Amino acid sequence: MTHSERRGLERLFRRKIPPNKLLTPELARTLTEISGSMARQVGVIVNRKGIIRHVILGNHHNIVIPDISFYRRGHGRLKGLRCIHTHFNKNEGINTEDLSDLALLRLDAMITVEVRENLPGQVCFAHLLPPNHENRHWEILNFRHPSAIDLHFLEFIQELEEEIKRSQDRLSPRKREERAILVHASQRPRFEAEISLAELAELARSSDIEVLEKIWQRVSRYNPAHLLGKGKLREILIKGLYLGATMVIFDQDLGAIQLSNIAKMVDLKVIDRTQLILDIFARRAQSKEGKIQVELAQLRYLLPRLMGRGTAMSRLMGGIGGRGPGETKLEEDRRRVKQRISSLERELKSLSRGRRERRKRRTAKGTLPVISIIGYTSAGKSTLLNRLTGSKVLAEDRLFATLDPITRRLVLPDTRDVLLADTVGFIRHMPKDLRVAFKATMEELEDAHLFLHVIDATSPYRKGEIIAVEQILEEMDLLATPRILVYNKIDLLKRDTPAAGPETVYISAVTKEGIDELIKMLTKRLPQKAQEEFTSTPDVA
Repeated sequence: MTHSERRGLERLFRRKIPPNKLLTPELARTLTEISGSMARQVGVIVNRKGIIRHVILGNHHNIVIPDISFYRRGHGRLKGLRCIHTHFNKNEGINTEDLSDLALLRLDAMITVEVRENLPGQVCFAHLLPPNHENRHWEILNFRHPSAIDLHFLEFIQELEEEIKRSQDRLSPRKREERAILVHASQRPRFEAEISLAELAELARSSDIEVLEKIWQRVSRYNPAHLLGKGKLREILIKGLYLGATMVIFDQDLGAIQLSNIAKMVDLKVIDRTQLILDIFARRAQSKEGKIQVELAQLRYLLPRLMGRGTAMSRLMGGIGGRGPGETKLEEDRRRVKQRISSLERELKSLSRGRRERRKRRTAKGTLPVISIIGYTSAGKSTLLNRLTGSKVLAEDRLFATLDPITRRLVLPDTRDVLLADTVGFIRHMPKDLRVAFKATMEELEDAHLFLHVIDATSPYRKGEIIAVEQILEEMDLLATPRILVYNKIDLLKRDTPAAGPETVYISAVTKEGIDELIKMLTKRLPQKAQEEFTSTPDVA
């Protein structure tokens, strides 16, 4: 770039558009003069006060809009910015990329100015439309020259914004802080995708997110850059914006590159299933150990996503060929995350040793039989613990309401004492980092003499949920532990309760129905030898 070209670009920053003007002939002429002399597209980002915030230098065919995510955002609001750029093709006007940027970045307007012998020619003006019956996302107006533009822009864009907001309020009357569109992409059959999306919707509800729409897309293979094809992804993201979404949640885990590329395309939060589950765990963890486990899982998830720029960003070493400015910001972040992970792992091992010692002391005193309540998340495990022991453990109809294992004493009708332990719920596709982090907690299951496998009798997906629980037990080598299948929530069934079997019981932990039968079954299935009683309160892990 020559000195005169640089000065020309700097001169753009001194230009200002009256707030009610879409574009002035003076600015259009300056843009086309610079663009024509450099044979490259030139653009500006202008706010509603008419101040130029960014100057963009592209190539002969396009420009790339810089990061504007830190500008205003909100329900029903546009970005408060418009993009004005030049182009050389008389017949091009507003192209597909321009329209995508307009919608995905929620720009006030996208304006192109034709360069005609270094002078401004035709002007094209595109703006978004509120949701409509024709399913049109935008409108394009053409003016033969900048001087022919007759539009009170500020009034126009404020009225448009109000109309968009009213439409979104009708679609989303609850006005929750976070509103999401859910996306599932896989080769699996549609019914499996629907099950997974329904579960993702429940996870979103547990995190106080309003679900606006669920989208399923069958793919033959995942796109390494965007998970989906760019065209389909653009269509989904635009739909989310028109529904008033604040975020997009993908049912599949996104790689570092995919997450970055999708986030650059749209002015919405972009997260995946693992991030959503981690957020729920972070909200619900109460004990010190639970908080450490969640933070450890979060950092393990984050670390690879700080390594997206490869080994070229590794710490520079001294010596010939290795001298440099020192540690980069990226490498510094990676080093700090690794140090924190090591610290948390040491702390978790210490807590795990303490847990093992407590178990040894209980063994030395004469172990009471341990019954562990297991099952899919939100099956009613905590409610059952409260019903059997008279406890007041938090029990909510939400996924992962319980994260920290809780142990209570239960006295059986034959006066024997047993320990009843509530555990964290299982789920399909449990994030690997969470399973590793909660390994110490799950070790409590190894002490169980009997499992109460609680199943939501009302769930249309209960067969798959039973299989998911058994798969986790198999991975932990715990399938040999005796278990009773406890079908819960029969008070909500709209059909007759099936006959119970020798290892099956139907109950309602809310209405007490079937509880007496469950206790009788527990008494029969537990070891008969006399047990010494604890003199201290059972540990709450």
